[in-house]
Amino acid sequence: MPDQLGFAVIGCGMIARFHARAIQEIPSARIAALVSRVPASGQKLIQETGIPSCPVFGTVEEAVRLPGVDAVIVTTPSGAHLEPALTAAAAKKHVVVEKPLEITGARCQQIIDACDRAGVRLCTIFPSRFGDANATLKAAVEAGKFGRLTLGETTCKWWRTQQYYDEGGWKGTQALDGGGAMMNQAIHNVDLLLWMMGSAAMVSGFTATLAHERIEVEDTAVAVIRFKSGALGVIQATTSVHPGYPKTIAIHGDKGSATIEQDDVLRWDFTPETDADRAVKARFASKVSASGGSADPKAISHEGHRRQLADFVEAVRSNRLPKVDGREGKKSVDLICAIYESNRTGKVVELARG
Repeated sequence: MPDQLGFAVIGCGMIARFHARAIQEIPSARIAALVSRVPASGQKLIQETGIPSCPVFGTVEEAVRLPGVDAVIVTTPSGAHLEPALTAAAAKKHVVVEKPLEITGARCQQIIDACDRAGVRLCTIFPSRFGDANATLKAAVEAGKFGRLTLGETTCKWWRTQQYYDEGGWKGTQALDGGGAMMNQAIHNVDLLLWMMGSAAMVSGFTATLAHERIEVEDTAVAVIRFKSGALGVIQATTSVHPGYPKTIAIHGDKGSATIEQDDVLRWDFTPETDADRAVKARFASKVSASGGSADPKAISHEGHRRQLADFVEAVRSNRLPKVDGREGKKSVDLICAIYESNRTGKVVELARG
């Protein structure tokens, strides 16, 4: 194993910059190559992020043949994750894929199966899991502090301008975005809700396009869930709410409730209150989070990416599963696709048992 795990970043758009900055802060990792159909885009990424100069290839096949490339990070449009991931797995390279893993459960499963066959590690990027407040919330759930879970709520009431969709080329298209506010923006919330509440049994959803033109996907969506535990859940997802608000997740049970806004603890109410509860309140007493991308996607911090990529590097080195593997990444896609099916059919959709 080399001193530094070498990554090839496939795709040089905005999200690739988060990965580039994150990798620079991980001593045991480096960017060994970039892949872009437009070489100038790769050079621009190097200049803007300050990463050491590296080759910029036009194809994934060229990049994975480069000595020193041990893994790839796929940052192409969502509906174009499958092909580069399969190419990398076939070359025995470990695979990191930006959210969503892909835009259908079947395409997600193809990536998972290919990485399993090749014996390489697969990670789906969900940096919200690595935030301090969300990690604290997850620990409280696992410790049983909520008693019986009764209700899980999450909101992603964000705003995106018409220009955001017009200038992106692929944004707002069914083929490459796979969906709108629910699949692109709120998938982080959906992942957190499933992580906290467990698997969903059935879902009913509505979607609409209300504040934008020339897009094929929704900018407003709501869904209600029955979890396999019997608890209920609610999701709100938008790019249509001006000026945009920080995302939230709230977990409720018969012994306590907690609400997180971005990475701030707004409510932490348990009976009886313990010293540990008071310590949580003291730790998060000062509101520290920014908008988290509620109105501007460039405003999101890359710290979550750094933490998750550091976990992935350690997983490769120690031959263990990363904290968010491909199977974890597929869960949110399956639920969102079920929400879309419910909207199309007007029926409650049952999710596959598992």
